[in-house]
Amino acid sequence: MALTGCSTESSSQWARLGLPEAATEEAPLIGNLWIGAWIAAFGVGVLVWGLIIWAVVAYRKRNDDLPRQTRFNMPIEFLYTVTPLVVIAALFYYTVDHQEQIVDTSAEPDLTVNVVGQQWSWTFNYIDEDVHEVGTTTEQPTLYLPVGQTVRFELTSPDVVHSFWVPSFYMKMDVVPGHPNSFQVTPDREGTYAGKCAELCGAYHSSMVFDVEVVSEEEFDEQMDALRDAGQTGLIEVPLRGTYSEDQAGSSQ
Repeated sequence: MALTGCSTESSSQWARLGLPEAATEEAPLIGNLWIGAWIAAFGVGVLVWGLIIWAVVAYRKRNDDLPRQTRFNMPIEFLYTVTPLVVIAALFYYTVDHQEQIVDTSAEPDLTVNVVGQQWSWTFNYIDEDVHEVGTTTEQPTLYLPVGQTVRFELTSPDVVHSFWVPSFYMKMDVVPGHPNSFQVTPDREGTYAGKCAELCGAYHSSMVFDVEVVSEEEFDEQMDALRDAGQTGLIEVPLRGTYSEDQAGSSQ
C-alpha cells in the first residue's frame, strides 16, 4: 500500500492537491488559485498551531499563584485583527483577477457550441457546423472538440438549473433557465474526459453524464460529417417547460 502511494500518477496528483491533470490552456488559472489557497491555509494553520503550542508551553501552570491579570494586549490584538485582513485581501485580489480572466469571452472563438441541459441529459448544438448531438437517460452523448482551438460554450436550459462540468477543464458553470451563460476554453491535450451535471436537478440527475473527446482537427471534421450523414443536421431548440409555440397553441384550440 505504501508503494502504490509513490507511483508517478499518485505523486503528480499530490502535487496538484487532488486536481485531475489539466486539459485546457485556461486550467492553470484555476489550478494555481487552488494551490495558492491551500498554501495560505497551511500558512495560517502553522501560525495558529505555533501560537497555541507557545501559549501552552510558556504559560503552563507552575504553581498555585493567580496569574497576572491584564485588560488587553495590544500586540496580540493587532496581530489577530490585521493578519486575517491581509490574508482575505490577498485571496480576494487573486480570486477576482483569475475570475475575470476565466470568464472573459472577448476573444473570437474558433468553435461555438450551444450546450442545452435538460432533464435528464444534454444536447450539443455545433453552431458553426449546423449539426447536433442529443443524449438520453439511457444513451449518454459525446461532445467532440478540436485540440488547440478556442471553444465557446453557450449554456441554456429549458427546465431547471443544471451545471455543466468537465473536471479536467477545471471549470464548471450553472445552466440557468432564462439566463444564458457562457465561457470559453482552449483544449490543449487530446484524450477522453468525463463530463457531468454538478447540480442536483431531479430524480435522474445521475443520468446527466457525457463524454468529451478532444481530437485532432481532421478527426473533428470527420465526426461532424458523420453527424450530417446520420441526418443530425440543424440546431435543436428546446422550448421552455410550460410554454407553447404558435402552432401548438393553434392545434390545441
